[in-house]
Amino acid sequence: MMHEHAFTRRLFIQRGCALASLAATVPYFIEQSALGMLGDPALSSQPGVPDERILVVIQLGGGNDGLNTVVPFGDDEYYRARPQIGIRGPGAAAQNGQPAALALDGARGVGLHPNLAALKELYDQGLVSVVQGVGYPNPNRSHFTSMDIWQTGRLDAKGSGWLGRYFDNTCGGTPKPEAAIAIGRNAPLALEGDVQKPVAFESPSLFRWIGQDLHPSLKEPYDRINRAGAAASPTGASEPDSQKSFLMRTALDAQLSSDRIRAAAAKDPLVPYPQHPLANQLKMIGAMIRDGMPTRVYYASMGGFDTHGSQLGTHGNLMKQFAESVQAFQRDLKEQRNDARVTTMVFSEFGRRVKQNASGGTDHGTAAPMFLIGAGVKPGVFGNHPSLVDLDQGDLKYGIDFRCVYASVLEDWMKAPSEKILRARFANPHLFAAKA
Repeated sequence: MMHEHAFTRRLFIQRGCALASLAATVPYFIEQSALGMLGDPALSSQPGVPDERILVVIQLGGGNDGLNTVVPFGDDEYYRARPQIGIRGPGAAAQNGQPAALALDGARGVGLHPNLAALKELYDQGLVSVVQGVGYPNPNRSHFTSMDIWQTGRLDAKGSGWLGRYFDNTCGGTPKPEAAIAIGRNAPLALEGDVQKPVAFESPSLFRWIGQDLHPSLKEPYDRINRAGAAASPTGASEPDSQKSFLMRTALDAQLSSDRIRAAAAKDPLVPYPQHPLANQLKMIGAMIRDGMPTRVYYASMGGFDTHGSQLGTHGNLMKQFAESVQAFQRDLKEQRNDARVTTMVFSEFGRRVKQNASGGTDHGTAAPMFLIGAGVKPGVFGNHPSLVDLDQGDLKYGIDFRCVYASVLEDWMKAPSEKILRARFANPHLFAAKA
């Protein structure tokens, strides 16, 4: 039978503290925790790392149909492969009651899905990069394996997440509470580092670390910080590397961060957001950015893209929700005057096959477009649209390795060493404006 005070590291981790600091010794840890929660620049800054910059990642789960997202209306092969679900081009006769694709300036024969009108407005404002034909060698058509490949940045889908490694490399091996936050029930693998661990929550009201409920000994030190702002170690004469010191530090880090995150995410936005699940996630992220939290990476997700049947209506609704959510988020950032600080990256684990199936849908495919959104991106359409006749077993051949996009995000936006983080050198397509 476990003694009342016999807490162990394993028990602590099992009880679900996503913000736990894993280092064993930190002098004056309560003071450091308290200041860290307030985003003290002296504790967060690293030479050459622009702390003011933020990356927001949006995952389109299920395999978004890239051909009906960035539509190759100038290629007749597209309509031969998709006689029922093809999106007609601008000026073409109406087909299946569908409106026409939205032609993209500066690109020949490609346009956006008609329900991406809100995204098209951002594109016309010079805030969107459309990166065509993104994938990787020997593509995997399993949702889980392909998503792991994208999230680890490794073709063997093993190891830590690429953004987790970013934090491991830029935080000097020391965990930083609130460095990465995911909106959702579980934190994605992309944010899991060898040292850095992300926060994940679905709503501010549900996010509260329950350390005080687990054991009364965790309440008194936390109350002491609230009374004094910062205090000497509450562990008395215990050694800094003792189990009790470890537990108390991680408990306080978690509780302080929990309080701040809940307060920040619950703030009302400066602009109206549509009532879409993704919009609700971005609204919380916008509130936390406005609050000035030291978070460098936020992660949102949107599911439902596994459109094997009756794709036209389902995919069209998803496109509308996605575009309207992103537009509201950008408007919020602009109203906050934070729009120059934030880049949003949008990806899916794979695209769909070129030919529609017998159920009016599409099956698992390979290459698909990515989007980069924000004032710092180099606007326009990048890369060639994949050939619809030179295929890989009926699927598109990729033109840009997704890790090249990551390299641009890391090097040009986050100002981090991509080769060290991705563990290989990938050509940087420089998708950000020179001023970034």
